[in-house]
Amino acid sequence: MDKTVNPAIERTHHRICPLCEACCGLEVRTHGDRITGIRGAEDDVFSRGYICPKGYALKDLHEDPDRLRTPLVRRNGELQPASWDEAFAEIEQRLLPILAAHGRDAVALSVGNPSAHKMGLLLYFNRLAKALSTKNVYSASTLDQMPKQLSSGLMFGHWLSIPVPDIERSDWLLVIGANPMVSNGSLWTVPDFRGKAKALRARGGKLVVIDPRRTETAAVADEHHFVRPGGDVFLLAAMAHTLFDEGLLRLGRLEPWLEGVDAVQAAVQPFAPERAATRCGVDAATIRRLARELAAAPRAAVYGRLGTCTQSYGSLCSWLVDVLNALTGHLDEPGGAMFAHAAAFAENTAGAPGRGRGVTTGRHRSRVSAAPEVWGELPMTVLAEEIETPGPGQVRALITVASNPVLSAPGGPRIAAALERLDFMVSLDIYLNETTRHADVILPGMSPLEHSHYDVAFPQLSWRNHARFSEPVFDPAPDHVPEWQQLLRIAAIAKGLGAQADVLALDDEFVAADVRKIAGEHAHLVMQAVSGLRGPERLLELALRAGPHGDRFGMKPGGLTLAKVRAAPGGIDLGELAPRVPEMLRTPSGKVELAPALLVADLPRALQDLDTPAPALVVIGRRDVRSNNSWMHNLPVLAKGPERCTALMHPADANAAGLADVAVAQLSGPGGSVHVTVECSDTLMPGVVSLPHGWGHGQPGTRMTVAAARPGASLNALLDDAVRDPLSGNAVLAGQAVVARPLAV
Repeated sequence: MDKTVNPAIERTHHRICPLCEACCGLEVRTHGDRITGIRGAEDDVFSRGYICPKGYALKDLHEDPDRLRTPLVRRNGELQPASWDEAFAEIEQRLLPILAAHGRDAVALSVGNPSAHKMGLLLYFNRLAKALSTKNVYSASTLDQMPKQLSSGLMFGHWLSIPVPDIERSDWLLVIGANPMVSNGSLWTVPDFRGKAKALRARGGKLVVIDPRRTETAAVADEHHFVRPGGDVFLLAAMAHTLFDEGLLRLGRLEPWLEGVDAVQAAVQPFAPERAATRCGVDAATIRRLARELAAAPRAAVYGRLGTCTQSYGSLCSWLVDVLNALTGHLDEPGGAMFAHAAAFAENTAGAPGRGRGVTTGRHRSRVSAAPEVWGELPMTVLAEEIETPGPGQVRALITVASNPVLSAPGGPRIAAALERLDFMVSLDIYLNETTRHADVILPGMSPLEHSHYDVAFPQLSWRNHARFSEPVFDPAPDHVPEWQQLLRIAAIAKGLGAQADVLALDDEFVAADVRKIAGEHAHLVMQAVSGLRGPERLLELALRAGPHGDRFGMKPGGLTLAKVRAAPGGIDLGELAPRVPEMLRTPSGKVELAPALLVADLPRALQDLDTPAPALVVIGRRDVRSNNSWMHNLPVLAKGPERCTALMHPADANAAGLADVAVAQLSGPGGSVHVTVECSDTLMPGVVSLPHGWGHGQPGTRMTVAAARPGASLNALLDDAVRDPLSGNAVLAGQAVVARPLAV
């Protein structure tokens, strides 16, 4: 402890880390308005004291002088400080004429993944979307995870019914296209993956990694096998083929609940390992052996993530991962791939159990490319063309919420140019970054330490069931409008209620309408029970008490309430994962749909590509524990150390390109060229170059001083923004062909 600090007034606060999906519990020590220390919370029921470097960066984020603290409004071409009333008045004055003249679809919404770590943004973004009633909604999901959401929705009935490995009871784990040693899970909330993987191996289990790079996860695995980027679908289909071909099916307890086993067998029949091996880069004998080991293991799981999603066959890969788990009896079984039982906000715990409406896609399509809507969204990579292309429905205004597509989406330079053509743009953000620099109004977000927090989405993806709540560490500035109220005020403007509308009354109206749908004639009693709360905390109280572990508003004494969760700073442990099929299913059939028609119909596309030669050199991304998102590059504790935005190349590829002794090279792809620092490494599969995602800082008009000092090169500037997984609309970030050459002297 700092000896200058008076222990009598030093305080310790429990916080959920908002900087990645691991959601670790932290202890934040403060002295007055200063942070004096951050460490992992030993009493946290979920993360058990674990902390990664990002957790320490909360101090830098809170104190960052570049972080916006007052609204900005563009005047005479310059973004200048303004009052909150002036900012909302500008939005009303500029937005309403666009809606009146061009209709609702003339306004687009874009939301980024930091919103998932802010309860107010995540719970109230949909309020704004409904008020605007635009078809032009975009999010980071189509740059990251929409294939998994789509396959899960089709198989299990909801977009977030995503099975995760029950790692603490598993004997055999196959990780493909994922690096949980760095991410601590992605669509799998699993802090301290290293410790859990070590324990798996110590009890005689086996960890196998398949990836184009020998990642940090591969380095601690029992086996690592290179796979060609974009070739995962052939490997997975060949493993499924082997299960049928060698009579290795073990459907187990779920057999009565599995629909479509025969259809899967027919669909994967052409993908014999001997045929798939060349295209995927894994030899046939290894493919068959892995399938046999998966089938023979008492408790096992297959887990695929970013590398399996951000490719042309993302939806097929995501589907086949769970097909393998189901065919080997490891789906919804201890030690296998299981479903969390979230305490709040999980749709697969609401309504009648075991059956539902399922999911649909393509309820509308994008105006220019006719890309189908998926979960209410269009692909982020069609945003630029929707702004550029004249005609009815042209996007003329944009509202971004913690979103930076100029760096995070393929075709970033094109997006930046398109943003300059907008009639009006509003951004809710904490930074003046590569995207928000184009805005006419910027509404600053709050420090994560200035508001309460509950993880809305991540308990649905967690390795263990739990409920945790974080109180604010610091009070925000007295006049700072909370983010949920910012969204409501724009919603009020969109509804024609004016910038000075009573947003608290509007919130009451929205909540009462929601409660009436659920509670019917008892709605007034439910509203009375939560009358002491407002905003996100009221929604959380409703969700907890009505949830599967809740007190049902007094009908289930001892059940969860917000007060009960609040009283447990380290959280409440709700137990290990337990089998949930058929209760959690929300498919129309009431069964696990192993062969959704949309997915089976796309498999011939992969078959047609099976004999196509792979490009000579392709690019993939790379994740670093210190740079989960682009804005983290502005935090000194994470930015220090060796340069991270380097292009890794296999020595043979570097020699062939004349780059063996060259420090800087030009990397060119279908979307453009960038200059990169080259590092030779045999951790890369030959024919693959790896450049991390989210760099390209230092652009004019931005205000991110630390990031600008080490700007890096943008992976997305290389990529063709028209290349997508046709089913989910997800951008293809991995496997696009590139050329590397020395810079011309």
